[in-house]
Amino acid sequence: MRFHTRKWIKPEDLNANGTLFGGKLLAWIDEEAALYSIIQLENQKTVTKYMSEIDFKSSAKQGDIVEIGIEVVKFGTASLTLKCEVRNKMTRQTIIVVDKIVMVSLDEHGNAKPHGKTKVEFVKDRL
Repeated sequence: MRFHTRKWIKPEDLNANGTLFGGKLLAWIDEEAALYSIIQLENQKTVTKYMSEIDFKSSAKQGDIVEIGIEVVKFGTASLTLKCEVRNKMTRQTIIVVDKIVMVSLDEHGNAKPHGKTKVEFVKDRL
């Protein structure tokens, strides 16, 4: 799994218990999955269709640095299925795992649009 993004836990990211608010973390995961998919599918009109059960393994506190990892599970006709793990950058302890995130490429009318992709591509290889 490749870890693409790091986030620094700040006071505004905390819940009433003083640990990272799960909703904030899920928003970061959704954004990372969208950015990753938009780049892979080369379509800015890519949306989240499905997110599987999430499994919180540990928490994070203010000052921690977390990193978000994304891995492609499969390419569908108009979709991209991802797996995500978020871990503490310093301790490498897993904070959350999302086994399945399905992102869908859309056309200008909001309908699923086949993307023709079958494997992970890196931007440097497209240039």
